Amino acid sequence: MPSEARTAVIVDAVRSPMGKGRAPRQDRPGGSLCALHPVELLGQVLRQLVDRTGVDPATVDDVLAGCVSQVGEQSGPVGRYAWLAAGLPETVPSVTVHRACGSSQQTADFAAQGVIAGAYDVVIACGVESMSRIPMFSARAGQDPFGPSVHERYAPGLVPQGVSAELIAARWKLDRDTLDAYAARSHARAAGAGLGAEIVPVTLPDGATVVHDETIRHGTTTDQLAALTPSFRSDELAGRFPGIGWSVTAGNSSQLADGAAALLIMEERRALELGLTPRARFHAFGLAGDDPITMLTGPLPATEKVLARSGLTLDRIDHYEVNEAFASVPLAWARHFNADEERLNPRGGAIALGHPLGASGARLMTSMLHGLEASRGRYGLQTMCEAGGMANATIIERL
Repeated sequence: MPSEARTAVIVDAVRSPMGKGRAPRQDRPGGSLCALHPVELLGQVLRQLVDRTGVDPATVDDVLAGCVSQVGEQSGPVGRYAWLAAGLPETVPSVTVHRACGSSQQTADFAAQGVIAGAYDVVIACGVESMSRIPMFSARAGQDPFGPSVHERYAPGLVPQGVSAELIAARWKLDRDTLDAYAARSHARAAGAGLGAEIVPVTLPDGATVVHDETIRHGTTTDQLAALTPSFRSDELAGRFPGIGWSVTAGNSSQLADGAAALLIMEERRALELGLTPRARFHAFGLAGDDPITMLTGPLPATEKVLARSGLTLDRIDHYEVNEAFASVPLAWARHFNADEERLNPRGGAIALGHPLGASGARLMTSMLHGLEASRGRYGLQTMCEAGGMANATIIERL
């Protein structure tokens, strides 16, 4: 056990540009990162994180990598292979973490908790997902992941996340205009935020370099979004849930994306000994589970837990990152807590930037750190809904 209190700090946090998560077809090109193997994508981000900080990579105790669809090119220990692909020391191990959409937020939490416990001094938390090369649900291989007892417990059956988003919209009385207005705001905020400082360039196999997010739709209007049709309505579901307004569309949902992100996390005294400047410290952690049918409400109890553990009230938090899986999720969160929407995803979210599943937690934390520095805020709270009704919540404090 450590002999004195230890503090986990973030020394640096970077991410790749966000590429559209689509494979090329005869009638359209693929996303800007679709030609890049996910190991290469994460490897480039890891290499640049190490180079930016000047930390000796051989001193890294572990690489914790989040990834959701652990199949095909993402089936191995993706963090280990990415580290090796980057030409970094063979002596450094890695582990892959799956907590659905919160996988790389969990890697950051595990990394910080390991530092506080004395298991690590220097650790990297990261995540990657290539949704153009490994489509969502590929890991299921057409099989049922729930098993008969879960189906029996939740009869007449679990629903897709999009239907959960519709149930949330109905419960919090969020109509189509409100969802679309929020989506347009996400694009506008991302377009105006000046995100370049958090992005590292990615080089493609043909030598081209990608430096900008491909997913942001500049000038998106509510009129454009209003023309889109609901994505999840069916006659069977409409009969089963008569109170649903069927307002969730591709435009007010997160985009499929390719991306990677990584954070260098250290014990504070160790960072100072190495001449590195801690940028934020981990303040509190929370986890929660909730109803797996509404599924996306987990951030509510997770936020309540992390606030209780931190001793803070929400009004003391300067920046909220609530993953925009669907517009109804952050909007319901804001209504539940009577939160200031000016502080909610102020640099845009997954509706504009995309949701590369295993990378999103680390991407949100990277954006939150840079956002706190830009605004001179002190505390940031991040929470993400996750499959099965789970959620992570983390509070960091800018130093």
